[in-house]
Amino acid sequence: MSRVGKIPVKVPKNVKVSIQNNTVLMEGAKGKITLDLPYGIKVEQKDDELMVARLSDVKQARANHGTVRAHLKNMIAGVLEGHKKELEIQGVGFRAQMQGKKVVFNLGFSHPVEFEQPEGVKISVPSQTSIIIEGVDKAAVGQVAAKIRDIKPPEPYKGKGIRYIGEKVRRKQGKSVGK
Repeated sequence: MSRVGKIPVKVPKNVKVSIQNNTVLMEGAKGKITLDLPYGIKVEQKDDELMVARLSDVKQARANHGTVRAHLKNMIAGVLEGHKKELEIQGVGFRAQMQGKKVVFNLGFSHPVEFEQPEGVKISVPSQTSIIIEGVDKAAVGQVAAKIRDIKPPEPYKGKGIRYIGEKVRRKQGKSVGK
């Protein structure tokens, strides 16, 4: 039995949960989100708790047991408070700005890079060197943050690029002139 999967998930009073067929729908203050359950996993609601159970001991069902429970917990946190990732831009002349639903990056390339804001995720640029990504779905927020970071990841010599706030970039020593 999965140690994580057998722990019940508490459902707060202001979150509505409905389970139909193999889909779990949650609705809260920040929005709504759905989860399609994988084959071999069943979710039941008892009072103010969600119980995750597996229908068989197939290897894939055992693997999905704890994962589905973790997804349900993240969904509850998402519809209550939402999920958030913060990025920062470091480098002389590197900056970002919002233009409608697009974020335009100037990162030292020969052209500005445009990033379209996906559905269900809110991107804001409070200053030229910081980006905030918010949304209900934790996976979507993390995926958008990773895609933005991949535009110009921090390089190891000067640390220039886009990084998560608090991310430690391993620095390398530059060339040394020897005689």
